Amino acid sequence: MLNWSITFLVIGLIAGLLGLSGIAGTATQIAWILFVVFLVLFLVSLITGRRNPPV
Repeated sequence: MLNWSITFLVIGLIAGLLGLSGIAGTATQIAWILFVVFLVLFLVSLITGRRNPPV
């Protein structure tokens, strides 16, 4: 998911440099949403951790 976020961020930056403001804005918003979802899932996995099953 982090890869998709970085991909959309790069697309947004390139589109911004080329003057395509609509595409750049949309791509950066998608990148931001994916990054936030990634952070939430990462924090949840850190909190829950890997637990060994009872023997």
